[in-house]
Amino acid sequence: MNRGFYTIMAAQFFSSLADNALLFVAIDLLVNMKSPGWITPLLKLSFTLFYVLLAAFVGAFADSMPKGKVMFISNLIKVGGCLLIFAHVHPLLAYAIVGFGAAVYSPAKYGILTELLPAEKLVAANGWVEGLTVISIIFGTVMGGALVGDRVSSMLLGFDLPLIDTGIETPTQAALCVVVGIYMLAALFNTRIPDTGCKYGHQERNPIKLITDFANCFSMLWKDKLGQISLGVTTLFWGAAQTLQFIVLEWASRTLHLSYEQSTSLVGVVAIGVALGAVISARFVSLRKSLTVIPVGIAMGVIVMSMTMVHSVKLAYPLLVLVGLLGGFFLVPMNALLQHRGHVLMSAGHSIAVQNFNENLSILTMLAVYSLMLRAHLNLDIIILLFGLFLAGTMLYILRKHQRNQREFDSVALIGEAKH
Repeated sequence: MNRGFYTIMAAQFFSSLADNALLFVAIDLLVNMKSPGWITPLLKLSFTLFYVLLAAFVGAFADSMPKGKVMFISNLIKVGGCLLIFAHVHPLLAYAIVGFGAAVYSPAKYGILTELLPAEKLVAANGWVEGLTVISIIFGTVMGGALVGDRVSSMLLGFDLPLIDTGIETPTQAALCVVVGIYMLAALFNTRIPDTGCKYGHQERNPIKLITDFANCFSMLWKDKLGQISLGVTTLFWGAAQTLQFIVLEWASRTLHLSYEQSTSLVGVVAIGVALGAVISARFVSLRKSLTVIPVGIAMGVIVMSMTMVHSVKLAYPLLVLVGLLGGFFLVPMNALLQHRGHVLMSAGHSIAVQNFNENLSILTMLAVYSLMLRAHLNLDIIILLFGLFLAGTMLYILRKHQRNQREFDSVALIGEAKH
């Protein structure tokens, strides 16, 4: 079990590392193409599109074969998306194909945890997953900025293979070669993931029946008193987190007057905070106590608004670490609780597919709104204030919803119950 878990962690780390490095390589490519600023958030929007469009199908696919095989296939799709950029396909379309691979990958990577581990270990396991994912975001963000920077790109382009003309002539092409290599390393780890022995029987292939089945799972999770709270929190978090990446990039450029490479490092600072928060909550918050962390989300929204008063890089670093720490602290327990309820009520792959649909619909919506705000030339400080207010207000609503649920009956007592 230990070997299998650590192999999953390694595969997840390298796949996520490549995803994040590729994002910032693609952003730099858009900048070099002189694309308008409001196009940049659409890059992440194109990545998440397939999470929503394929939500009804990827859960059944993830449950139709061993999860390691699903993850291996997904990484090959991601490699295909990278190669499309070599063929001069627009970054938005190429990154969408990478998103297609990621959408297939996600139910398998999270679903295998519920197959491999007992419920009481899910918070700790999620601490590892989110911690490593965030570390990969840190390194991927910094790596993406560095790969297209003058120093690293010059070094990469300086490599020559005897008697072979590689055709690698630009910093973007050199960076993509590194990203493809990381995806292939992740695929290698995928081949070493053990089969957990969990079988879900025949998986439906009729699209209409798959959509109906997905709708039933969607309704079941939202009606569940614990599922609706944890799903609400994680849905909000991921939409906010992905939008915050682009807000920080813009803020670093406009307010702090940093270069692109320095701005990507500042995005990585938020991820450092998330990693710290994930580790702390995995250590001190049990699954049964997971709902006590909701007020931390309200505090995160309030602190985000204070970005408008910071104009110094020295103050920006601790502020962004704190924002990330609060986010990581409340995300891990909520994620573990959601996985537990999904596993109790339905299969692992189907529950993660519902989770992905909601979270990525949130990402699509929030990034689209942010892009429209930039298109309308709205002041960045106003955007930050609206963003923080929305985050804090929504978390307050979720907290009050949970309190109303508790007055009806003790839903927390359901934590730890056996699979239905």
